[in-house]
Amino acid sequence: MDTPAPIPRASMNPIPNVPGVVDPLPETAPDPSRHWLRAARFAVRPQLHPWEIPVLILVILTTTVLYAAIIILVALGMVNQLLLGALAFPLVLFVIRGLTYATPRVNGVQMTPTQFPEGHRMVVAAAARFGLEYVPDAYVVLGNGQINAFASGHGFRRFVVVYSDLFEVGGAARSPEALEFIIGHEVGHIAAGHTSYWRQLATVLGTSIPLLGGALSRAQEYSADNYGYYAKPVGAPGAIGVLAAGKYMLSAVDFDQFADRATHERGFFVHLVNAVSTHPVLTWRAAALRNRTRAGAMLLRPRQIVRDIGSGNVVAVPPPAHPATVPPGSLPNGIEPPPRF
Repeated sequence: MDTPAPIPRASMNPIPNVPGVVDPLPETAPDPSRHWLRAARFAVRPQLHPWEIPVLILVILTTTVLYAAIIILVALGMVNQLLLGALAFPLVLFVIRGLTYATPRVNGVQMTPTQFPEGHRMVVAAAARFGLEYVPDAYVVLGNGQINAFASGHGFRRFVVVYSDLFEVGGAARSPEALEFIIGHEVGHIAAGHTSYWRQLATVLGTSIPLLGGALSRAQEYSADNYGYYAKPVGAPGAIGVLAAGKYMLSAVDFDQFADRATHERGFFVHLVNAVSTHPVLTWRAAALRNRTRAGAMLLRPRQIVRDIGSGNVVAVPPPAHPATVPPGSLPNGIEPPPRF
């Protein structure tokens, strides 16, 4: 019996290849004067955001305490027994997850090698790259102008749903790199365990507490962004562009200028908007995707403006003027630009 030939590997690749898929070798000899920078901390294999596990533990403890308090208060007759309905949430959650899975199965279009093949290839590649045991189901549903995607599960099944507005007529992506980042982000939620029934059950009451639940959700989104970046680093600017301005305007978004505003835009209400959000605000998220040397900002805005120099590394630059700044006297009728605080 013939022994199969070993799979050749490219000698220099900043992003590890998908297992079983051969990376093409460079067509020309490398320039000896150039070299790969060592990958930044969050530019290598996906990592959970440093806040995720501590906040997850706090949320689980909060949920446990609240469940115990409900049982004790009902047993003492101090509250209405209707609160015992909260203890039925394991069944309620099971039904909700089942309905969430059944809806795209009967109303959506499944990604297959012949339907939305580009998206299907991206799901398969992400699953292989992240070490999943099987490929999640993936569906396209009517977006009605909304740009969104999500991942969930039911039983032992995991699935990804992508809104149709991320595709063009004919099933192709307007920005394949951005779509691959977004799909990598969603498959990353599965790989990181965010779609687990037991995890959702253990956090159901704690996540309903303002600020605490939002903090866990934002940390999980940053973690999923780490997976998306690992799947398609060059797709990060396009993904931010499509989330900020839509699929028709994403190419008009200057990624560096957008990320710089994470530092420029300041004030109490800027921080409050982020604190009450389930996702990091987009400017902070863009800054985190540009600077892969540190984790995304959770509570305080990024203080330093940087520029990417390769492999997720950055170099600090002098703070540029606010992007809306114009030369004095350049506006008509002597009007002045809005004040910046």
